[in-house]
Amino acid sequence: MLSVFRLHLPSDIPVVGCELNPYVLLRRPDNTLITDEIPTDGYYLRYKWYRVQTDKKVPICSVHPSKAATLQCVGCVKAKLPVAKSYHCSEKCFSDSWRHHRALHARSTDTVHENGAEDDELLGRFGGSVSGVLATGGTVGPIYNTGIQGAGLNNGSVFSRPANTTEGAGGETWYEVGCSKTYTPTIDDVGHVLKLECVALDVTTGLSFAPASTLITGCVIPAPSPTPRCLIPVNGLEGNLELGIHNAVSGNFTVLSYNVLADLYATNDIYTYCPPWALSWPYRRQNLLREIIGYDADIVCLQEVQSDHFEDFFAPEFEKYGYAAVYKKKTTEVYTRSTYVIDGCATFFRRERFSLVKKYEVEFNKAAQSVAEVLVPTGQKKGAFHRLLKDNVALIVVLEAKDINPGSSAKSQLLCVANTHIISNPELKDVKLWQVHTLLKGLEKIALSADIPMLVCGDFNSTPGSAPHELLATGRVEPSHPELTTDPLGILHPASKLCHKLPLVSAYSSSFTRMVGGGSSLDRQRKQMDPATNEPLFTNCTRDFIGTLDYIFYTADSLKVESLLELLDEVSIRKDTALPSPEWSSDHTALLAEFSCKPRPRR
Repeated sequence: MLSVFRLHLPSDIPVVGCELNPYVLLRRPDNTLITDEIPTDGYYLRYKWYRVQTDKKVPICSVHPSKAATLQCVGCVKAKLPVAKSYHCSEKCFSDSWRHHRALHARSTDTVHENGAEDDELLGRFGGSVSGVLATGGTVGPIYNTGIQGAGLNNGSVFSRPANTTEGAGGETWYEVGCSKTYTPTIDDVGHVLKLECVALDVTTGLSFAPASTLITGCVIPAPSPTPRCLIPVNGLEGNLELGIHNAVSGNFTVLSYNVLADLYATNDIYTYCPPWALSWPYRRQNLLREIIGYDADIVCLQEVQSDHFEDFFAPEFEKYGYAAVYKKKTTEVYTRSTYVIDGCATFFRRERFSLVKKYEVEFNKAAQSVAEVLVPTGQKKGAFHRLLKDNVALIVVLEAKDINPGSSAKSQLLCVANTHIISNPELKDVKLWQVHTLLKGLEKIALSADIPMLVCGDFNSTPGSAPHELLATGRVEPSHPELTTDPLGILHPASKLCHKLPLVSAYSSSFTRMVGGGSSLDRQRKQMDPATNEPLFTNCTRDFIGTLDYIFYTADSLKVESLLELLDEVSIRKDTALPSPEWSSDHTALLAEFSCKPRPRR
């Protein structure tokens, strides 16, 4: 007879909106073990999901969502912050988070002064929280975070009220909530324990020959909500702009660049400080989607998008929100977690605002092979290939804007957008610079053939002041730059060739110098910028590193920055040690800029 030998979930803590997909191991009559993915004649598996139903609602700690809250910050309640952010599991938890709370209180007060009644709308941008009030008995009303849930979720059956009940051994009542293998927790499950029951049944009789195997989870927790981030105008006006509305009215457009941390790199060995449930892909993908869609950008450049996740998740989900997608994967797969996977760059654009004219794919490996053939002696080619062939890519799209200049009789506006992820190895400074130089030379050719505005976005794995950053920002690299001393293959010589003629400037750096006047929004933004480089203090924050690696460059003769997405502060991130965290699902932060097109003189 066939029986269920083992049920297992990647995480014991279910999260609202994140699908639970158990691993099922079966035992055959001959005692051999197989997975449920292998067909077994004469048997089928019956799944039932239950939740234990009680009238008590347990508040969840905002820092440690797997723990029940025992304290509430009264300051957060008075500041009208989302109530879910006010709860803590212990005095130490609250004490450790006080600096973050104090910053939230101050920010909320500033926002009220600047925007008045708009405060609630801005604070609830990524999904509202249903306020709960601490009751005398230590329980609260429901605290939910609706966010964005995957469309088409199917838990087997839809119940307006629980239909079937089962009495537990301890007298508790279990209500049936699903009858398929997978289950996606809903807001009704928050604070409750779930149970999965699986049994093998005979196809003919419908009878089982062995007891059902069961699995019990921890309490379901609400999905943590990313802190809302506003657009900061760079023209000195006070106040914040609401994402997505300003650009549609004015004809401007917004561009987002974000390294989303591919699942193949998101391991517990690397990010030991991140709770396993928050590092799991089912959770991260929903949190990333909720964050990215909330920015409402017209063009989205993502890096480290795993190829299978692009096909199965990103492309179909972005399609629901009106985006078209273009993807370029790296050139070599990586073996991890018993399978071969690969990541790459994905560019999305709104169909109602842009159409695709042309796509260029840059494979640095191909260019490296050509360089090695010319510059490296035959006996050294193997070592040269080992150093140069690193599988990084760039994706370039030429878009035609449909409404950037509404009402204009001029011919349609074209826009070139480059999206890249440069090699990360800090020992290969020559390869980093060579890859950036190769990309810029390709963009120069496009600029010569079509006089169009350009955007160069991505994770360049290069800090401000590095040779790649200097090349991008100034058009050349000083021959005395210390990083030019690392060039064992001679690919950077002569130094005079390390230049380009594109009028590129960094969106955040150039706009920071234009910010004038006061206002709390601008003051907060300035504090997150490095006065020495005018770049953000960081776009990547792990336990072992913090610094800026990501940029949005643009051609200053054709585009103008109107506003920028405000930057995160280190204090708020360090409450969870570093990135990724339950709140932010990548080790990088997103950058976003709003642009307008400058009038172009006729040639």
